Amino acid sequence: QSTGTMEIGNFDKDIIICGGGIIGCTTAYYLSLKGAKPVVVEKHENVASAASGKAGGFLALNWCDKSALGPLARKSFELHGELAKTFGSEYGYRHLDTLSVDMSDYKEKPNDITLPDWMDGKIISSRSIGTPETTAQVHPALFTRTLMNAAKEKGASVRRGTVKGIKTQDGRVTSVRIDDEEVKADIVVIALGPWSSQACEWLPIPAIETLKAHSIVLKPNVPITPHALFLEYHTKEGHVSPEVYPRSDGTVYVCGVSEQIGIPGDSSLVVPSEGASEKLKRYASALSSKLAEADVTIEQACYLPISPDGLPLIGKIPGVEGAYIAAGHSCWGILNGPATGAAIAELIIDGESKIVNLKAFDPARLVKKKKV
Repeated sequence: QSTGTMEIGNFDKDIIICGGGIIGCTTAYYLSLKGAKPVVVEKHENVASAASGKAGGFLALNWCDKSALGPLARKSFELHGELAKTFGSEYGYRHLDTLSVDMSDYKEKPNDITLPDWMDGKIISSRSIGTPETTAQVHPALFTRTLMNAAKEKGASVRRGTVKGIKTQDGRVTSVRIDDEEVKADIVVIALGPWSSQACEWLPIPAIETLKAHSIVLKPNVPITPHALFLEYHTKEGHVSPEVYPRSDGTVYVCGVSEQIGIPGDSSLVVPSEGASEKLKRYASALSSKLAEADVTIEQACYLPISPDGLPLIGKIPGVEGAYIAAGHSCWGILNGPATGAAIAELIIDGESKIVNLKAFDPARLVKKKKV
């Protein structure tokens, strides 16, 4: 079974997962399938309050094949399909055609180009880069909350609060400080996304870098076909590469304006930079008159968590018994969430991950062992 079987393990251990994003919630879900009752600590009212609620939700089977991410991505794409069979279409899972679309402010649209009617803008060429067999999508916030609710039904819980510290004794995790309370913990999982670097004060982990990404959500008045679009748009200001994801609820997600800028201490303080939303609406309008006429229902920004070498950190934190990390997934967090959560659950309960080989993601590759 690819999701792992129920086996005798650390069911009586106190497991605290720091962070209620996609990684924390998938970890809680797969732990709950194996009989554990983890506590997810989330500082906001709802899980998926930061990047996991503002992501695009695009899934690809084989786009990571040329990197060490390949096996993780393939397994996770498979798990997304299995989860959709379990939960149905409540979080917008569907397969897609995916196109690379060239646009230009300078060239005329060729007469022989054939595209869906709504793509009536400054398009000069297109080609297929994904089929319904290889690309799909979810609504990230709904997906994350669905898995967390399922975990809660099996005994997991969400505790609202802020992780302020992690205590160790004799090289083992003993407790997590949540707000002003010390809470006993045998196992702790750092899954704080772009805020995972906060844990550098408590555990020997490398700093997670960040990239601020912007997106808008449009509500067109006409149906939009299920085509994920990766645009290469030559504008009068320069070349840009926005992405457009029509969703099953009739909305259209548009992203593609990013910047290196410092991350605030709380996700509630993350707001779009000046002019970013207007740029995205302009790109969408150049693609389609139907998107030009659409209302902008959401303007938002989030931070992507990026590890020092570009590969996520998934595994045991060296030198500290009971400490684990799952962070640094960059733009592929929603795709790789299920396999990451399943692997961490196996590592905690069974002592090893069988669902996917975690060697390439071992935090030890970036950490010098030291006493804590």
